[in-house]
Amino acid sequence: MKQNLYDQQLQEHWNRIEQALPEYLPTGKDSLSAAMRYACEAGGKRIRPVLTLEFCRLCGGDPAAALPFACAVEMLHSYSLVHDDLPCMDDSLLRRGKPSAHAAFGEAAALLAGDALLTAAFETIAGAEMEPAFVAGASLTLARAAGAGGMVGGQMLDLESEGKAIDLDTLEELQRGKTGALLTAACQLGCLAAGVTDVRLEAAARFGSELGLSFQMVDDILDITSDRETLGKPTGSDQANEKATYVTLLGVEETRRRAASHTEEAEAALRTFGEEAKTLCRLAQALLQRER
Repeated sequence: MKQNLYDQQLQEHWNRIEQALPEYLPTGKDSLSAAMRYACEAGGKRIRPVLTLEFCRLCGGDPAAALPFACAVEMLHSYSLVHDDLPCMDDSLLRRGKPSAHAAFGEAAALLAGDALLTAAFETIAGAEMEPAFVAGASLTLARAAGAGGMVGGQMLDLESEGKAIDLDTLEELQRGKTGALLTAACQLGCLAAGVTDVRLEAAARFGSELGLSFQMVDDILDITSDRETLGKPTGSDQANEKATYVTLLGVEETRRRAASHTEEAEAALRTFGEEAKTLCRLAQALLQRER
């Protein structure tokens, strides 16, 4: 793993996801199938599905049994990136150092590939071989995180805020939806895959929410301090699109301080899981200090 974010335990999860994800994707030679595979197989940190598998392990479950949930989260995340890069959104031609899906396949094919990945995510969850109550709970959790009250709602607020002066509370609401909701759901799905619905589910949600805010703050910093080659995507896009970010509202140093504070809150939420959660504390710190 090039990012060097993961210890041995999390690296094993990453390897497992890389092996399993293609099994849930179409194998046809048509352009739609190719675009779906392209969007999902472009690499990346796989943070969300790794969190799903690790929370399943922390709750005493078998990470292999959580793979359908983990792959569903990654498919849904990939769909969001495909749509985020479209001309009507951020109009980005580069993603993870490669042409974005619409640059490689055309706008129409990319749009439909995103739609297909979204529906395939729920098909994958529905086909998981576990208690129906937990399958239904996972579907509901992911739907809420992905929809108007979560990721899509956050994206809409982001678009509506372009070129406008927004306050910090609005920005936090935006990012809790756009970035934090799916990270939170990924953690919760791991607990559900292990059959857990007690305080550990709440602790997982707190971890994901706080990690999401810290993650976005670091992203905002990197957008102005890093370069295209390191990030694998254009830098300065937030400024070009006149988007409010934590850096534009708070400055780099205060954003760093707040990112560290949210990371501490994320780590505090892991106390519910005891010593076994140290691997996620190390991940949180690695994400805080990442350079891409």
